[in-house]
Amino acid sequence: MYMSNSRQQTASTPLHSVSVAGVVVREDGRVLTIRRADNGTWEPPGGVLELAEAPEDGVRREVYEETGIKVQVDRLTGVYKNTTRGIVALVFRCHAEGGQEQLSDESTAVEWLTPTEVTDRMGEVFAVRVTDALRDDAPHVRSHDGRRVIASA
Repeated sequence: MYMSNSRQQTASTPLHSVSVAGVVVREDGRVLTIRRADNGTWEPPGGVLELAEAPEDGVRREVYEETGIKVQVDRLTGVYKNTTRGIVALVFRCHAEGGQEQLSDESTAVEWLTPTEVTDRMGEVFAVRVTDALRDDAPHVRSHDGRRVIASA
């Protein structure tokens, strides 16, 4: 059976999901985090980017929906690919502009953690996003398998 070239590309092209996350840093150096309602893990707030949404708009929306905090996006600090699930995450450093911490359907806790608390509470693939965002040499590009960062060649 003959398939058009565009159909062949579509059938063989891997599907990816794009997510965004905000590393919101307070003046005292603490970082806004959530404990996810679905799996209990600590992460920076974020989620799937909507189809017609600009990445910066998605970060502002996700952070506000999950934490009640309104943010200004400062800069892209990293791109992270989950090679197991095909998720590409764009992570942005942000600062708070208003709002008040509140829980959502997606979060069972909202806390401002120190960088040390972040590395103690978060799994490696989320803690590295925060530590990368706190550095001045961003952006970083990393791959991971869902649990561990894969070393670059």
